[in-house]
Amino acid sequence: MSKEEFEQRWARKSYREMLSVVKEFVGKLEEPIEDTKESDNAFGESIDDLRKQSRDFVTMCLTSLRDSMQELLDSQRKKLTERNDALEAMVKALKEETMATIMALSTIIEELKKKLALFRVAVGKGVSSAALSYEDRMENYFRAKGLTDDVVKVNIASMFLTDIALLWWRGRTTGKGQGEIGIWQEFQCELKGQFYP
Repeated sequence: MSKEEFEQRWARKSYREMLSVVKEFVGKLEEPIEDTKESDNAFGESIDDLRKQSRDFVTMCLTSLRDSMQELLDSQRKKLTERNDALEAMVKALKEETMATIMALSTIIEELKKKLALFRVAVGKGVSSAALSYEDRMENYFRAKGLTDDVVKVNIASMFLTDIALLWWRGRTTGKGQGEIGIWQEFQCELKGQFYP
């Protein structure tokens, strides 16, 4: 139908007929509009449901991820704490071992200093000069060590004299080209000549 035919048809009809046609047309439009409103409401509810489901899913995923990360962090913290404790124990053991070694070395050093003092006395100016100043040297040694017991002093002095005599005897018998001492009287003369002025 052309535009002109449509206009002519409308022109021939009365206003009542036109109103009736418009009402009928509007009535036909009301039903699809209601359907559209219902569809829109259903669609809106579906979107709200999807939003809620999406929010719940994201929350669940984030919670799971957070829990996994917390477990990992706790595990690493535990391992680091164990390593730290092991290292602290190792450092403590090394400190104790070092202190024990230092104490042992200090004791050894003190013993070596004592022996060195004895050897210096015996060898420093020769064996005879050591014997001549023996009493003074022993008194100095006793004072330095804080020794006051006479029995201990006698024992130490006898060991010291034994060392001096042994050094003299070894020096006498090795490498000086002197003949061997064969009789007791000869030994006594040599000994007195060495240790008495």
